[in-house]
Amino acid sequence: MIVVAKIGTSSITAAGGEINAAAITKFCGEVAALRTNGHLVVIVTSGAIASGLPALGYTSGDRPRDAVTLQAASAVGQTRLMRVYESALADHGLVAGQILLAPLDFMVRQQYLHARATLGRLLEIGVVPVVNENDAIADDEIRFGDNDRLAALVAHLVAADLLVLLTDTPGLLTADPRLDSNASLIEEIVEVDQSMEAMAGGTGSERGSGGMASKLAAAKIAAWSGVRAVIAQASRDGVLEAAVQGAAGAGTVVLPKSSRLPARKLWIAFAVGSSGTIVVDEGARGALVDRGVSLLAAGVHTVTGRFEVDDAVEIAGPDGRVFAKGLTRMSSLDLATVAGKRTADLPEAMPHEVVHRDDLVVLP
Repeated sequence: MIVVAKIGTSSITAAGGEINAAAITKFCGEVAALRTNGHLVVIVTSGAIASGLPALGYTSGDRPRDAVTLQAASAVGQTRLMRVYESALADHGLVAGQILLAPLDFMVRQQYLHARATLGRLLEIGVVPVVNENDAIADDEIRFGDNDRLAALVAHLVAADLLVLLTDTPGLLTADPRLDSNASLIEEIVEVDQSMEAMAGGTGSERGSGGMASKLAAAKIAAWSGVRAVIAQASRDGVLEAAVQGAAGAGTVVLPKSSRLPARKLWIAFAVGSSGTIVVDEGARGALVDRGVSLLAAGVHTVTGRFEVDDAVEIAGPDGRVFAKGLTRMSSLDLATVAGKRTADLPEAMPHEVVHRDDLVVLP
């Protein structure tokens, strides 16, 4: 079995932001146990920024917010973080291999394939890849959150069987236990819907940038990749083995879909940021959802944002709700001039499709 195990900042750092070596040692011991049992493991770890801040003189109460300082903290903290992982894995006779990924590695197809090949080779030769965001140069990743989405994309990248998202709680609970003493663990989710997302809440801890909502979103990506996901508590003894075995109460299990999105469409849906929105009429929405056709200019109502050819765009219905995403074959300026026109009325050099069906994903 190929397992991607992601552990968050708050689970491997102390209150002041410094690395909690004991927590990483415990985690790596469980990774080693999986390896002993014949499983391949990819670690996705957070903590570079948080572990770098104390070295730069920042305390937990004065965390900077500007991207450049966070990048500097990441550059300082990443080396400290990897030293602990290298030592903890070496104690079990395992070799760690650092992999730093930025959004561009998922946006550019060739880089995506290179990343997949490198991770695959590391697993083949017995190395434990330790993956983190390349926060020192990846502005968007510093701005928008966490490593949960990255872990889900890595799970697809290596064709994992299981994604384990380790956090500070036993999994997704029915309510906030600080407010409701009757809160209980949701052990299995068949479909991540709006009620589940509302239950997950919002932000994470001061030291981390995720939270249960981001973990549920990552589990949703994994489900559409055909990967079983488990959200579980990092401090639980034997948590990784329990997740692998599917033990009752090990955490919240999000079941995979029976049909998985192809790699390219998963990449379009979840890895590429959107540059604008195309609002279509109800007829076009129905055709895209029910018949899987390409989007034509005739079905376009309005265009928002600025985008160029091959940029990713969201597609919304008349009610403004986004239901699809794709790579456009027209710029926003060109599309605005031909919106609502039949294909026969388009200028001769204009592409017939706004978004070709091969480049379009109806969002789950």
